[in-house]
Amino acid sequence: MPLGELLEYLQLTDIYLFTSKDPNQAVSGTFAYAISCGCPIISTPIPHAREVLKNDAGIIIDFLNPQQLSNAVIYLLKDEDYRSELSMNGLHRMASTAWENSAIAHANLMKSVVHDTFKLKYEVPSINLSHIKKMTTDIGIIQFSRINIPDKTTGYTLDDNARALVALCQRYTFGRDEEDIKLIRIYTNFIMRCFQKDGNFLNYIDIDLQFTSQNQETNLEDSNGRAIWALGFLLSKANILPKDIVNKAIIVFDKALENAKNIYSTRAMSFIIKGLYFANLYENKTSYTQLINILGQRLLRMYLHESESNWQWYESYLTYGNSIIPEALLCAFLSTGNKSFKDTAESSFDFLLSKTFNCNQMQVISNQTWMHRGKEVVTSASGGEQPIDVAYTIMALKRFSDVFINKNYSDKMKHAFNWFLGDNHLQQIIYNPCTGGCYDGLEEHNVNLNQGAESTVSYLMARMAMEGVY
Repeated sequence: MPLGELLEYLQLTDIYLFTSKDPNQAVSGTFAYAISCGCPIISTPIPHAREVLKNDAGIIIDFLNPQQLSNAVIYLLKDEDYRSELSMNGLHRMASTAWENSAIAHANLMKSVVHDTFKLKYEVPSINLSHIKKMTTDIGIIQFSRINIPDKTTGYTLDDNARALVALCQRYTFGRDEEDIKLIRIYTNFIMRCFQKDGNFLNYIDIDLQFTSQNQETNLEDSNGRAIWALGFLLSKANILPKDIVNKAIIVFDKALENAKNIYSTRAMSFIIKGLYFANLYENKTSYTQLINILGQRLLRMYLHESESNWQWYESYLTYGNSIIPEALLCAFLSTGNKSFKDTAESSFDFLLSKTFNCNQMQVISNQTWMHRGKEVVTSASGGEQPIDVAYTIMALKRFSDVFINKNYSDKMKHAFNWFLGDNHLQQIIYNPCTGGCYDGLEEHNVNLNQGAESTVSYLMARMAMEGVY
């Protein structure tokens, strides 16, 4: 059977039976294909099966024991949750053996044998929108996926669709593919759907297109900031986009700004500054620049209040999306010419980079621990590294490299992007070149193989920044 057809059958399989009677059979190609397709496996104990299926990645039965086989099959048929657990465990077990990971492992083995200091060269993949298109309905981009299958029950968020709008505008700038316009229109319309009469945005919409209770339970300032950033970025591309999309964006953008002065979240203010900076590229308005100055001064006061000689930051902790704050302050400088914005942006960004780069390898601050003043250790080995933080860092490095020509920000961009390609503490690839998706996170011992909207769109934003489009 042709491999493609075989893999389709395996992906439709509820239970895969491997029942060799030969105890001397070492390995099986079909067994490897089956577990890599997520099949729950029941197997006789050949060496390959004993190695891969241990610790709840499958069920081992004795040779020539039909009763054990029968019991195992009936047990799995009755328990869908357990089948799902075996499937996920098996997929995680096999992920480290993917061709890209195998290549990295072999290269590192050779490096250790020859005791050389050579560095691996990671090739930047071509752009692949397959998974983004798969995750996108006529309404917007679905929030989560199970492996590479969109999980429609998780609904949609403004956050994801705002980021997707930025990414696709980047992509269209580079490729001018009319297929991108369809996606840009979908994401823009989703942002319009989330906009309310009071001038604010809601974030969460379920699959039935109803706003969920999460909108009342969660602070939505960051979501509002992201929407303003996305609309401002769209406006910066107005000369190449259809007029109807631009006209929609400018109306909602200006209405949303009426509440922007009342937002005090650090990251929300940063997103708004970025949105205003990009909108000024479309139409330089005094009102935009004045608001940039107001929000920039707030960030500056936060920095002066919190920073010390060994802690040059805006808060007493480093959490998520840190890079957007100094990038926003640099955008404020570019809009206003205020040198204090530029100097603070540079010192705070250099401080952040000193905490997140180690020997030219990016180490993302874990969302399981964060980093607090006085406890300044990056504990990436505990897991919790998110692609979105790498993407924001790359985009900020791009902005800083354009302003500070003689510093090594461009080199750090390459090292940060290599995190997606395997230069991380597990030495495993985070981007999936087969699907075009990006895995949801780097944990202590494994990669989270789900390929949700946030991670996949974050990768695309980073990839486009590497193309010089941002």
